[in-house]
Amino acid sequence: MKIKTKIRLGFGFLFVVVLFFGGLSLFYINEISKSAKVILKDNYESLRYARDMREVLDENTLPLPATAIKRFDADLKKEQRNITERGEKEEVDYLVQAYNQLIQSGQTTANAALYERTIRQHLRKIEDINMQAIVRKHNNAQASVKNAIMLLGLVGSITFLILFSFIINFPGFVANPLRQVLDGIREIGKRNYKQRLEFKTNDEFAELARAFNQMASRLNDWENSNLANVMSEKLRIETIIAQMQDAIIGVNEKEEILFINEVAENILNVRSDQVTGKNAGELIGKNDLFKHILKNEAKEKTLKIYANGKESYFQLEKREIITPNYDQQKEEAILTTGKSAGMVYILKNITQFKELDEAKTNFIATVSHELKTPISSIKMSLKLLADERVGALNSEQKGLIQHISDDSGRLLKITGELLDLSQVETGNIQLNFVPADPNDIINYAVNAVKFQAEQKEIQLDVISGNSLPKVNADIEKTAWVLINFLSNALRYSPEKTRIVIQAVQSNGSIEFSVKDFGKGIDEQYKLKLFDRYFRVPTDGKNKSGSGLGLAISKDFIEAQSGNIGVESAIGEGSRFYFMLPVM
Repeated sequence: MKIKTKIRLGFGFLFVVVLFFGGLSLFYINEISKSAKVILKDNYESLRYARDMREVLDENTLPLPATAIKRFDADLKKEQRNITERGEKEEVDYLVQAYNQLIQSGQTTANAALYERTIRQHLRKIEDINMQAIVRKHNNAQASVKNAIMLLGLVGSITFLILFSFIINFPGFVANPLRQVLDGIREIGKRNYKQRLEFKTNDEFAELARAFNQMASRLNDWENSNLANVMSEKLRIETIIAQMQDAIIGVNEKEEILFINEVAENILNVRSDQVTGKNAGELIGKNDLFKHILKNEAKEKTLKIYANGKESYFQLEKREIITPNYDQQKEEAILTTGKSAGMVYILKNITQFKELDEAKTNFIATVSHELKTPISSIKMSLKLLADERVGALNSEQKGLIQHISDDSGRLLKITGELLDLSQVETGNIQLNFVPADPNDIINYAVNAVKFQAEQKEIQLDVISGNSLPKVNADIEKTAWVLINFLSNALRYSPEKTRIVIQAVQSNGSIEFSVKDFGKGIDEQYKLKLFDRYFRVPTDGKNKSGSGLGLAISKDFIEAQSGNIGVESAIGEGSRFYFMLPVM
C-alpha cells in the first residue's frame, strides 16, 4: 500500500470515527427521549382515566344516572387495559370491586356513600402510583441523557488523543526508514554486500528494501563467484553424462533442451548440436519418441525401441533438478531452500533383463507343460490303483495312495498356475468375452468346490439377486478366480463353519465376494497378497499354496477392466472380492 494512501486512510478513519461515535451518541439520546415520551404517555393516560371517573362522581349524585354509569364503565375498562406500573393492578381490582358493590347496592342504601368514598380512595391511589412513575421515569431519562453526553465527551477526547499521537509520531514513520536506507547504502559503499534491509510493511519502503537486498545479493554472488571453477565443473559433469551407458536428456525450467548424451542421440536419431538450446515443444511435433518421453506418456511403461541393430527395451525414469534457492523470498511461515531448475529424463536399457525374464517365462512354461502330462498320468494310475477291481488294498496302502493323490493334485494345480502365469507375463492372455449371468458364474464355482466343502462340513451360503444385469466377461477365467477364492476360504476355514458367496450391483459394476470366518489375515500381509510367489506364513495346520493364485486372479480381473481386493482382520475372517463392469 502506498504511503500517500496510508495517510489518506488514516485521516479518513479518524474522521469517520468522530462522525460515527458522535452520530451514534446523538441517535441514542434521541431514542432515549422517544422511549421516555412513549412510556410517560401510558402514565398520563391512566391519570386522565382516573380524573374522568372522579368527574363522573363529582358531577352526579347518587343514585348515578345511566349516562354517568356508561361513562364510568368506559373509563374503567380503558384503565384496566392500561395497567403499566407495579401495584396499579391491585388498586384497579379494588376499584372494580367497590364500583360493582356500588352498582349492586342499588345506590340507595346507607352503604352507597361508603362505596363512593372507597372508589375515590382507590382512584387517588392510582393517580399517586402513576405520578410517582412519571417522576421516576423522568429522572431515569435525564440520567440516560447525561450518560450519553458523557460518553460522547469521552469518545471525543480519545479521538483527539489518537489524532494528537498520530501527528507526533508521523514524522518518524518517514524519517526512520530513510535513515535505515542511508545506513545500508553506506555499508554497500564499504563492500559489505551482506547488508540487508528489513521492513515489515508493504509500501514504497518495502519495495525499496527488496530492490536493495536484491542488488546486495547479486553483488555478493558476483564477489564470491569463480568463473574458472564453474566452467571446470561444467565440463566434468558433461564428460560424465557423455560416458553414461543410459540415454540422458536434460530440460530446464523453460522447457529448453540443456543437454543430450551420445546414447540418447543414437536412440532418438538426432544430433546434440541440433537440439541443444531449442524448445522441447518444437521437437515434439518432429519426433514421436521425444513426445513419449517429454510428455511422459510412457509413464511406468517399458519402451520398445529399435536400437543397436535389434529391438531393445528401455525403462523411462524422470528426475527433477533442484538447485539452491538464492532468491529473496517473502516473509512466509515456510521458506523454500531449493527450486526446480528443470527435469532429467533417463532411458535405462533393460534389454538384457527383459531377455532373461522372457527366458525364465519360457522355461517355466516349458517345464510346466512337460510336467502336466506325467502328473496327470500319475493321477490316473492312482485312480486305477484305488479301484477295487484291480485289487484290494489295505488301509496303509490306501493312505499312501491318498497322500500321493493329494500331492499330485497340488503339483497339477501349481503347473496349471505356472502355465497361466506364463501367459500373463508374455501378454498372451486369451479372453473370450461373452454376456454372462453373475449367477451362472457363482453356480459354476460353487459346484466345483461343493465336494471339498462337504468333506469339511462347511456350509456354502449364496446371496445374489435374480435380476442382476449381465457382465461382459470371460466366464471360464472369472469362475477360475472365484474358485480360487473359495479354495483358499475352504483351506483356512474351521470345520462346521460357513462361507458366504455374494454378488451385488454397485455403481455400474457387479461385485463378487467370498467371505470366510477363519482367523483372518494380519495387516502387514494384506498389501502383498496379490504379489507373485508371496505366501502368508501358516501355523503348520494348512499347507500353503504356490503363491501364484491370487496374482493370476488379479491379472485375469484387471484384463477384464475390473478390480480386485481384500478386507480382513485378525479373528474376524477375510473377504476377497472383485468387481466387473455391467454391460
